Amino acid sequence: MAALAITSCTSKGVTENSADDFDYTVDRFADVEVLRYKVPDFEKLTPQQRILIYYLTEAALTGRDILWDQNGKYNLAIRDLIENVYTGYDGDRENTDFKALETYLKQIEFANGIHHHYSMDKFKPGFSKEFLMERIAVLPEDQKPEELETIMSVIFDPAVKPKKVNQAEGQDLILTSANNLYEGVTQAEVEAYYNALKDTTDATPVSWGLNTRVVKENGKVTEQQYKVGGVYSDAITKIVDNLTKAQQYAENDNQKAVIGKLIDYYKTGDLKLFDDYSIAWVEDTASQVDFINGFIESYDDPLGMTGAWESIVNFKNNEASHRTEVISSNAQWFEDHSPVDSRFRKEKVKGVSAKVITAAILAGDAYPATPIGINLPNANWIRAAHGSKSVTLENITQAYDAAAHGNGFNEEFVIDKETSDLMDKYLFITDNLHTDLHECLGHGSGRLLPGIDPDALKAHGSTLEEARADLFALYYLADPKLVELGLLDNPDAYKASYYKYILNGLMTQLMRIEPGKDVEEAHMRNRQLISAWVYEKGKADNVIELVKRDGKTYIKINDYEKLRGLFGELLAEVQRIKSEGDYAAGRDLVETYAVKVDPQLHKEVLDRYASLDIAPYKGFVNPVYTPVTDKDGNITDVTVTYEEDYLPQVLRYSKQYRTLK
Repeated sequence: MAALAITSCTSKGVTENSADDFDYTVDRFADVEVLRYKVPDFEKLTPQQRILIYYLTEAALTGRDILWDQNGKYNLAIRDLIENVYTGYDGDRENTDFKALETYLKQIEFANGIHHHYSMDKFKPGFSKEFLMERIAVLPEDQKPEELETIMSVIFDPAVKPKKVNQAEGQDLILTSANNLYEGVTQAEVEAYYNALKDTTDATPVSWGLNTRVVKENGKVTEQQYKVGGVYSDAITKIVDNLTKAQQYAENDNQKAVIGKLIDYYKTGDLKLFDDYSIAWVEDTASQVDFINGFIESYDDPLGMTGAWESIVNFKNNEASHRTEVISSNAQWFEDHSPVDSRFRKEKVKGVSAKVITAAILAGDAYPATPIGINLPNANWIRAAHGSKSVTLENITQAYDAAAHGNGFNEEFVIDKETSDLMDKYLFITDNLHTDLHECLGHGSGRLLPGIDPDALKAHGSTLEEARADLFALYYLADPKLVELGLLDNPDAYKASYYKYILNGLMTQLMRIEPGKDVEEAHMRNRQLISAWVYEKGKADNVIELVKRDGKTYIKINDYEKLRGLFGELLAEVQRIKSEGDYAAGRDLVETYAVKVDPQLHKEVLDRYASLDIAPYKGFVNPVYTPVTDKDGNITDVTVTYEEDYLPQVLRYSKQYRTLK
């Protein structure tokens, strides 16, 4: 709902930051490339701000085990087992089974569990069960897992817990999902439970289910809260300890109060206190250092309710934030000129703030794979009454850009040199503007009609919300207002982003899907929904054309102006669906346009990508922050380094930040 994922592996225009001697690439395995990111201007912060960031990063990294456990009941036990076998192995490290085990370890560390972070499918070990059993036999007794037979079944049996999150229409999405958010309950039981709790007349509803596991006790459906003294108590207690230390270095009283409200929420699990924290957080626009920390995004819940644990610590990029400040200061103009029905627009846009940030640490559901933009809070009533805060992680997009330069993507997939040149020149800025508009205004635009349940769109809610925000951004990227505001210097610059979006939505994102599979991840469904809908609706006017050359398919956009009009039409319909809670129409849009894949085109895309050797997915290792202390052991400053590699980092995290058993 609030996080914008990196959309593809496309080659972007080179920025001034991408031609330096910084070593961005760390590791490459399976379908993943791991990168580094820089933290520019960290040294320009005050020592107080650097110490604040240090304790916030400690609070972030301390929550790591929570996400692993949310992602699967046996994830922590499997992580321990594979790490112990790997680090204790004394045989030939070129052995085929050992190399496969190393790849498997890297995969599960990247995904925070045994299921792929995007496809949600369980990883298939390349090593044999016999090899693993032999290695377990020589482990020290305290490293041998309990429930060994069950763990072996979970790892090796493809029929056991095959998919972390299932979104298949017509199935029980809870019983067929392998995550650890529900136990002993069916989808119908959970929906009935929450429907009984919700009050449609409540103008300030809490985010039901955000911080709970739903189980059946003594035959009755009930919630187990994530809090101090509840589920994940050991981890949350340590998060609170570090937040308490960070609070001592807060930049101002408002920031100190924000941290205090988050601590109160963690201690009680009270969702009303989470709303109080969210309001205080969104209204704190003066602090340079900022963070998110908690159970936030619900993509990994098949019902879109429970938040995955995540944290990002950051500080404002003052120079780059000019463009987001220009956008947010004109939020009312964009809302008033939106192509959606006036009934669904906000009469008065409140409290929209946006900034470009420098990410200092990525954690939980934002590590190693991370969003490039965030808009929070997710509660619709808080957005309407108090506003929202949007950020674009530009040091992350710069790292993507540097890593993608010269990878041959444009030469293979872009239809002609003219379009490729336009992308080289304008895609970096227009992509960043797309992120700004998506997060700052797209997610914050529009309104629900009175009495509409925020969860009315159920399993399709995340896909449709991402589509709504993307369509808002696409529609306005082509608006002359951006040139008028000085955000673009060429009225045709938007075409670079339009072309890439359609190319990605119709074709190139298919390289992330295995043959025979449907599109399942919410961001990918969103992009295919939009691209396939405008392609079909524009056929009569030949707006978008699929051109064949030498047996290869290319995207050709014949009428960019009409394409913008189609984006506006679809935006109006998706906003109507959300505002009215029209589940049937939303389901039909998603199932008709967002799910199925053309097998011939899919094979072609996979074959063409294979020749480029581009990793479909990218993620990051974090910088390492080291406190500087005086003779009495008091922290006086913090330094940052970038040398740590991928496996050493995740193995260190497993030891240093282990909080759950």
